[in-house]
Amino acid sequence: MPVITPFRRSQRPPDDAPGDPGTPGAPGPAPLAALGARLAHWRTWRTRHRRTAVVVRRVTTGLSAILVLGALLLPNTFVALEPNRFARIPAEAVVAAVLLLCLPRVPRLVAAALFGTALGALTVLNLLDMGFTEYLGRSFNLVLDWGLLDDAQSYVADSMGGAAAAWAAVGAVALTAGLVVLMALAAVRLGELLAAHRERAARGALMAATVWMTCVALGVQTFGVPLATTSASRAAEAQAHRVVDTLRDEAAFAKEAKADRFGATPGAQLVPDLRGKDIVFAFIESYGRSAVEDPVMAPGVGRTLDARTEALAKAGFHARSGWLTSATYGGSSWLGHSTFLSGLWVDNQQRYRTVTAGDHLTLTKAFEKTGDWDTVGIMPGVQKAWPEADWYGLDKVYDASDMGYRGPKFSWSTMPDQYALEAFQRLEHGRRRDRPLMAEVILTSSHQPWAPIPRMVGWDEVGDGSVYDGIEAAGVKASDVITDSARSKEEYGKSIQYSVTSLTQWLERYGTDDTVLVFLGDHQPIARVSGNHASRDVPVSIVAKDPKVLDAIDDWHWTEGLQPAKDAPVWRMSSFRDRFLTAYGSTPHPTGAGD
Repeated sequence: MPVITPFRRSQRPPDDAPGDPGTPGAPGPAPLAALGARLAHWRTWRTRHRRTAVVVRRVTTGLSAILVLGALLLPNTFVALEPNRFARIPAEAVVAAVLLLCLPRVPRLVAAALFGTALGALTVLNLLDMGFTEYLGRSFNLVLDWGLLDDAQSYVADSMGGAAAAWAAVGAVALTAGLVVLMALAAVRLGELLAAHRERAARGALMAATVWMTCVALGVQTFGVPLATTSASRAAEAQAHRVVDTLRDEAAFAKEAKADRFGATPGAQLVPDLRGKDIVFAFIESYGRSAVEDPVMAPGVGRTLDARTEALAKAGFHARSGWLTSATYGGSSWLGHSTFLSGLWVDNQQRYRTVTAGDHLTLTKAFEKTGDWDTVGIMPGVQKAWPEADWYGLDKVYDASDMGYRGPKFSWSTMPDQYALEAFQRLEHGRRRDRPLMAEVILTSSHQPWAPIPRMVGWDEVGDGSVYDGIEAAGVKASDVITDSARSKEEYGKSIQYSVTSLTQWLERYGTDDTVLVFLGDHQPIARVSGNHASRDVPVSIVAKDPKVLDAIDDWHWTEGLQPAKDAPVWRMSSFRDRFLTAYGSTPHPTGAGD
């Protein structure tokens, strides 16, 4: 009979004995053993290089403290990014130090890591706030604005090239991940330092808390700002309130969108005073009040508006102009378009999705509802499916691929405004038709970064757009303008002059006795062009040959010509739809939220 020998402890293979990794149960290199070996190697290195190890440890600690304190004191706007903001005592640092000192080791490590991760995430949100405030005049919305990051990447690709956009995206992801990870590691490092010097750390925390409370009570300031601050907590609280307010607004706006003063008006009772007229609603990208009043841009833009007013008058056209306050600023043009045409205040993406998913009457759809107009959209900026066309009431939409353009892109803009208008004339406005035309035209040549800018060519020379090859090649590069505020202002002003000239020359050349043009800006340009704290006002003009068209708006008290006076009436953009429908004979038949 074979003898079975018990497997004694002394016979067990050592932990580092080689084994067959493919055999179940066979011993292999243990991860913990490998980690232990690395730690042993690190301890050996520290023993051999004590001075260097001390320097590394102190530098690491110092950098950790700078990183955490910097994040706690970081503002969320570029304007507030000044040295005095970082010479303050953050209450969050004192509270965190006290909490970490009270915890045993494992909970302390977990709490420090969570605190650092949350602080890293808040830092990312503050940086997003900076960018959104600079470009869109508002803070980042944690619920609604993630989709706009794709638009930002597309903008960089159009302005700086695909490689730059790809590297920018990679850099943004790396920065986000790096900030969160480094902030967590820094917080853990500082927590361990506090625990290693518990008594001194406790005294320091007590002193810091006493100084903080004293500064609050006495209102102590350094360099013009309070020495004691809770800026990080207030930033987190603001983000939380923004999320809650957004969720509440969604339900309230859905109810508001169901109420419509003209929602049940029969087609026969909509805009009867404009029967037989060709109506064009044109939006000029970023055409804001700053273009007309800023000392840098206003002289050139003003001369263009005066010259074009005079040229139109010679052709028999006259204009009235006022101001509208846009629902958006610096970008998100579709919010301005939908606000103007729906009569609702559409100032965020959720509202846009809500209103375009419903049946609220748009100004353009009112013309379709009459059955007396053909309705078209000229959309050179649209480069993908655009289901909103049905909501706007457009029978046909010409996007960037439908207009026969064979010339170069001008940065973000797919084609020059003059070409888009000439294509509109060729494809729709100049055709023989049984019914008048209502068109929505969105011009894009004045879209940032305003480089290169097209220039006017003879209307008979436009052709398929090849004429613009040399113009684009000789133009200013976007990279030379995009980071230069003064240069951006100059080029922006030139782009507005070009767009206004293109549109009014088209009207002068192709307009008839029955053409009515309504044109306006969708929003102000970004803050570094329009200026900090600039209004959201944009110019709006109505141009026609038939005096009855302008007589109908006499009580609006708008300025004669294309340039509105400084004291001309200022209305919310959402009020225009109802005023326009009323002025031209529409009869209200309201629908309500309960209908």
